[in-house]
Amino acid sequence: MDLAELLRQFRGVSNGGWNPKDTNFHLYTLVLAAQTPHAVGYAMGIQRDQKFAASAALADGTAGHATEPKAAVMVYFGDGASSEGDVHESMVFASSYKAPVVFFCQNNHWAISVPSSVQTRIPLANRAKGYGFPGVRVDGNDVIAVHAVTEWALERARQGEGPVLIEAFTYRVGAHTTADDPTKYRESAEETRWRAKDPLERLEKYLRAEGLADDTFFEQVRADGDELAAYVRKTTYDLETPDIRTAFANTYVEAHPLVAEELAWFEEYSAGFADDATAQAEGAAN
Repeated sequence: MDLAELLRQFRGVSNGGWNPKDTNFHLYTLVLAAQTPHAVGYAMGIQRDQKFAASAALADGTAGHATEPKAAVMVYFGDGASSEGDVHESMVFASSYKAPVVFFCQNNHWAISVPSSVQTRIPLANRAKGYGFPGVRVDGNDVIAVHAVTEWALERARQGEGPVLIEAFTYRVGAHTTADDPTKYRESAEETRWRAKDPLERLEKYLRAEGLADDTFFEQVRADGDELAAYVRKTTYDLETPDIRTAFANTYVEAHPLVAEELAWFEEYSAGFADDATAQAEGAAN
């Protein structure tokens, strides 16, 4: 995925921004935890497609021949979303049908202003036992450990052994959103302790200690990062704002009288505002 393309939805110029069929990456859902039932449903679809393909292969005598690699689904959510009913229902279905799905929970300790200690009395990974599949807590600030656990869980799901819950134990050092003020609900000392565990700094120290990277490498990484950041900023700023009328056109498949009435009201309302050029011209004349 192109990072700038991901930001189209957050800039408000698209309801999605990409075709999931092209990227193998589903569109974002801004409804908290709604991605978990989507993921399980998709995983169950994969499961049924594979069973259908296996039956067809037996019928036409091609069983045992080379086939497409088995697939699985990854779904990411936070500790706050884990308190939603969607996650519970998703894990029930995933377990009941041994769906090839990996649940990845980023436990960053704070669901906006509610600490994870209030959301759950046990490690989140332990919840998996109640559904009948494995749960693993991993150091979410250890890049290599997270990668290893994810590979294991995906391979297990691909082989038909059912779901896994991964709890990445990490921390949100910044604000939840631009409207959030974390000083209202937590102490700065807590943030300081976690900043010392920064995953990028830890990875850099590991690579240097193992002789896998040197100053030249990290200078190039910084240069590449600056280049990417500049590209993303420019591309995002250059995104064209779509005509608001497209929102009315996309409400229903076919024309709807209520929508037409609302559009007519909007057109009349918009006409009541002078555009910048007209306003400047009138100001100069006065």
